Amino acid sequence: MSLYRFAHLCPQESNSLLSVVVNLRCVLTLIPHRFSLHRAEMAGRKRMKKVDHENQGDVKVCPAKLRSLHCENAPGAETEQLSPYFKKHQQHRLGEDFFNQPCISLAKAFLGKVLVRQYVDGTELRGRIVETEAYLGGEDKASHSAGGKRTERNTAMFMKPGTIYVYPIYGIYLCMNVSSQGEGAAVLLRSLEPLQGQPIMRQLRAARRRDGAKPLKDKELCNGPSKLCQALNIPRCFDRRDLASDPEVWLEKDPQTSMPETHDLVAASRIGVESHGEWATKPLRFYLRGHPCVSVVNKEAERQALSTSKTNNLDFSEVQSDTGQHNATT
Repeated sequence: MSLYRFAHLCPQESNSLLSVVVNLRCVLTLIPHRFSLHRAEMAGRKRMKKVDHENQGDVKVCPAKLRSLHCENAPGAETEQLSPYFKKHQQHRLGEDFFNQPCISLAKAFLGKVLVRQYVDGTELRGRIVETEAYLGGEDKASHSAGGKRTERNTAMFMKPGTIYVYPIYGIYLCMNVSSQGEGAAVLLRSLEPLQGQPIMRQLRAARRRDGAKPLKDKELCNGPSKLCQALNIPRCFDRRDLASDPEVWLEKDPQTSMPETHDLVAASRIGVESHGEWATKPLRFYLRGHPCVSVVNKEAERQALSTSKTNNLDFSEVQSDTGQHNATT
């Protein structure tokens, strides 16, 4: 029986039934609205949890000590007044003359030097450079400035020697380079040996890793170009700064360490440039033989370097012997 026929036959009962139907329709109308509100509320709670989690991550890295990743100075802006901490290390800091050399020479000269990252309260993170790559610009097809191409991103490669070039890879990681002599030439810093501030480095690295990941060893903190940028908190806005004068990051010579010997230096092909033809195999990556913080070891290149070193030593010994015999007979 339809609702209308029932209302005609039983008017009193139908009034109560109609009120029930109306109320039921109201309830059914409100249910989707309430459900939408509930979903919005739950989404808001999830966002708040995410923010809280991120804030907890910041606390782990001691925000009272470490400067924010966001830059206070725009690229190319005047750097702040030098702090007492900066002046304390002035005697060991490397200046413009050090960076003003050809790209390959600078890449080798970087080995054994100490990269320093300082925060506003004087906290310092330090690492010894153990691996670099030279990017020559011009005909070097693996370089960002190949063919003299100049863009907004690679501008630092064309600036004076010692200019920092920071660029993103995969949209989330950063790499740090330093310009040298030569149009569009720069040196990539590939690996560091952590020297000071390892607990902070470990926290900075952990903030970018998945929960429950295996704790990093000291040798794993900076053994890669993006890893060292994370561990030393090198932000994108350091791009185009002057490594010879910047108050927050600079390079020092280590008074406790002598220059690497020729036989300790390995020249191998660069990493990640396999698609660039003959330039993929050129020995433009340099690292300290046997160092545990080197990112990728090339055994073949090490054997060739050792063989060349022995040959050179043998030739030098023969020259000394011939000279000694000649002097004895005169």
